[in-house]
Amino acid sequence: MQINKLIDLNSLRVAPRLNNSQAKKLFEELEANIFNADWITIGIMAPSDIKAVEALQSISKKYSSIKFGNLDSLHANGSVFLKANQKTGNVFLRSENGLGEGIIITCQYDENASDSNTFGPLPLDFFYIKNF
Repeated sequence: MQINKLIDLNSLRVAPRLNNSQAKKLFEELEANIFNADWITIGIMAPSDIKAVEALQSISKKYSSIKFGNLDSLHANGSVFLKANQKTGNVFLRSENGLGEGIIITCQYDENASDSNTFGPLPLDFFYIKNF
């Protein structure tokens, strides 16, 4: 399957491996959506709590306006689902088997919730600082 736009990810359960060209295109498209949103929610499906928290921290490092606290207190066994809300700062983590793997970003708008857009799954390392 060819991955050239964020919409190409919609049918996937597991984030695909992306080459640099694909990652750059997707990052540019996603970043435009993030900057246009009033706030985002983040869903992370990962094989461990450590991997999930690391992926969340990579987003905070990439965007100084997206911060979350108390991440050291998050623990769960086995495969996990992490949900983070930029607007409230809340982060929840639970054990959950049978999920795929990746990051899902939902761009939210204060005026009309029906305009929310969800993108992903993106690879867990997608937001590590890259020189595109």
